[in-house]
Amino acid sequence: MSNRTMIVDGVTISDDDDMYVIAEIGQNHEGSVEKCKQLFDIAKAAGCQSVKLQKRDNKSLYTKDYFDADYNSNNAYAKTYGEHRDFLEFGRDEYVELLKYSKEIGVTMFSTAWDYKSADFLADIDMPAFKIASGDLKTIPLLKYVASLGKPMFVSTGGANMIDVQRAYDTIMPINEELCIMQCTSGYPPAFEELNIRVIETYREQFKDIPIGFSSHDSGIAMALVGYMCGARVLEKHITISRSAKGTDQAFSLEPNGLRRLVRDLRRARVSLGDGVKRAYSSETDPLIKMGKKLVAAQSLPKGHVVSDADIHMKSPGDGMSPYFQEAIVGQRLQQDLIEEQPFTFECFGLSEDGANKILGES
Repeated sequence: MSNRTMIVDGVTISDDDDMYVIAEIGQNHEGSVEKCKQLFDIAKAAGCQSVKLQKRDNKSLYTKDYFDADYNSNNAYAKTYGEHRDFLEFGRDEYVELLKYSKEIGVTMFSTAWDYKSADFLADIDMPAFKIASGDLKTIPLLKYVASLGKPMFVSTGGANMIDVQRAYDTIMPINEELCIMQCTSGYPPAFEELNIRVIETYREQFKDIPIGFSSHDSGIAMALVGYMCGARVLEKHITISRSAKGTDQAFSLEPNGLRRLVRDLRRARVSLGDGVKRAYSSETDPLIKMGKKLVAAQSLPKGHVVSDADIHMKSPGDGMSPYFQEAIVGQRLQQDLIEEQPFTFECFGLSEDGANKILGES
C-alpha cells in the first residue's frame, strides 16, 4: 500500500484506492433539511463516499458592519447579509438529524469549520473529519485549533502560493498527520486556464507523506479525471438538485446525472490504468482472428518445391500461420502438396513454431 494513506470514517484513501469523492453541498440545500437529505441521497446513489456542509457562527465570524450590510442580490434570502447567512445556517438539531440520516444511508457527513465556535460545535457532535476552506489557509491559529481536535483534515489552497501551503502543512503535521492538501482555484467557476491541475503533481513531490486532493470548482466532469491522472485521490465537487436553483454555487454544481457519471468514470479510470504490463487478453482473440491475416499458397505448389515470396499470399481471417513467419518459410522445401489458398503450416516444412522462431532469431 502507498505511504500516502489517510482513513476517514473507516474508508481508506491512498494511491491504490478509488478517488474519494466529497459531494460539497455548501448552501445548496437552501436552508431546507429535507432538500439537504435529498442531496445526501443523490450523493449516495452516485457512489460518493462523503457529503460536506459548511458551518459558520455568523455573529462571531463577521464584523457587525458586514453582518448588517444590505444584501441586494438575486440569491439573497434576507435583506442583510447576516440575516441571509442565518437563514441558510443549520443549528444543532438540524445537524444531529442530518448526521443521523447520513449514517442510516451509509455516507460520511462532515463540514467546513469557519471559526472556533463552529469547530467546537462540530467536535461536540463528533464530526468524523474537518474541512478548512481556502480563505483560512493563512488562519494559522484556526489550523492549529482544528488540528488539535484529532480528526482528519482536508485543506483547500485556492489563492495561495507554495509558501502559504508549506506553512499550513508545517503547522498541521506536528499536531495531526491525518491531512490532505487539495489543489483549488477560488473562482466560482474558474476559467479552465486557471485550474492549474499540474499543481497536484507539485504537491505530490513536495508532500510525499500525505494524500493530495483536488477541489474542482469548474463546470463539468472531465477535469476531475485529469486530476486523478495527475495523482489526486480526493475530489471535492459541488452538487445540486437543479443548477437553476437559487444560490451562488448552484450554476457550476453537478446535477444527479452528472455526479453519477463523474463517479463512474473515476472508478473506470483506476481499473483502466492497469499495471503497465503489455499482454494479450482472451477477449481479443476472436476480433484479432477476424481482422488478422494468415499465410496461404498463392497457387498450387508441389511437394519438394522451395517456397519463395511469390508463392505466398496473406489472407484473412488470421486463423493460421502469422505473416511474421514469412521470412522463416521462404527458402524452405515443402514436404507435401498444397492447393491454391491452402494455409501454410509448420508441418508443411517439417518445422515447429519454436524452430521457425529460431530461424527468425527469436526465442
